[in-house]
Amino acid sequence: MLLDIAAIVAGFALLVWGADRFVTGAAAIARNLGVSPILIGLTIVGFGTSAPEILVSSMASLQGTPGLAIGNAIGSNIANIALILGVTALIAPLTVRSETLRREYPILLIVTFLTLALMLDGELSVFDGVALLASLVALLYAVVRIGLRSRAQDPLEVEFEAEIPEAMSMGRAIFLFILGLALLLISSRMLVWGAVNIATALGVSELVIGLTIVALGTSLPELAASIASALKGEHDIAIGNVLGSNMYNLLAVLAMPGLIAPGVFSPEVLTRDMPLVIGLTLMLFVMGYGFKGVGRINRVEGLILALIFVGYQGWLFYNSIDTQGEPVAQAQVLFLEAVRAC
Repeated sequence: MLLDIAAIVAGFALLVWGADRFVTGAAAIARNLGVSPILIGLTIVGFGTSAPEILVSSMASLQGTPGLAIGNAIGSNIANIALILGVTALIAPLTVRSETLRREYPILLIVTFLTLALMLDGELSVFDGVALLASLVALLYAVVRIGLRSRAQDPLEVEFEAEIPEAMSMGRAIFLFILGLALLLISSRMLVWGAVNIATALGVSELVIGLTIVALGTSLPELAASIASALKGEHDIAIGNVLGSNMYNLLAVLAMPGLIAPGVFSPEVLTRDMPLVIGLTLMLFVMGYGFKGVGRINRVEGLILALIFVGYQGWLFYNSIDTQGEPVAQAQVLFLEAVRAC
């Protein structure tokens, strides 16, 4: 198990570093081609922050573990809202001034309910995967139109302008893009290999591993980016990262198991996990939309979100022990001993 833990830790580290190189290279290429900062931020940067989830989901599906892929997509959305925005708001209360983001809130709600409708039959089919990817194309078109319509006055334009890398040579930009993509491929394979082995050793379902360890790890780039943006006063980017990532997770990441390894999934996804995703998305809409002015997520609301995440993780852990019984308890002891040995 020590090798599996090492693979997960190294996989996460390379995943985060590779995603950063990937986004930097892609954004620099777009900037050299004359693409505006707000379009780069809404499309390339949004896709780049979800690249770890997309690659991990694809690798998991290719290796015959679609449960891990589904757990990664849904668990990342839960982590994005409850953990990332919760912790970020505790550190620096978030104020939303961007009209672009105000228009994205209802789009995220529509995407969430569309995903639920496709999953109500208890399986992810090839048709579902195609429908999700087609919806992603429509979403990108809508988001670009929103960005172009608002960019003259929108504060999000200024924040993206400050964050997107300065101009670099096209050769260096392409090199960083290819390097980042290669690291994403290698690290996602390492991560999935280690996670599946640990799930097997502990007797825990791949879905639960995807909802916990993998989802948390692939959400680390968004956590770091949101906290850094909030501390610099770039609140719109902090929330925009989460909105964009959640849309990509539902439409791109969740499409991978449908396209690569279609089939039925665990019923707990519909009875336990998707209701929480919908509830958190509605909470984000109520907190951040700003019906009577600018939207704001204060420290109390941040604490509530963070506690929801902790409670959900504890619930998953307790249910895993309760349903698996003594073998899991014994495996957990071995796991803790391996961690101490490290």
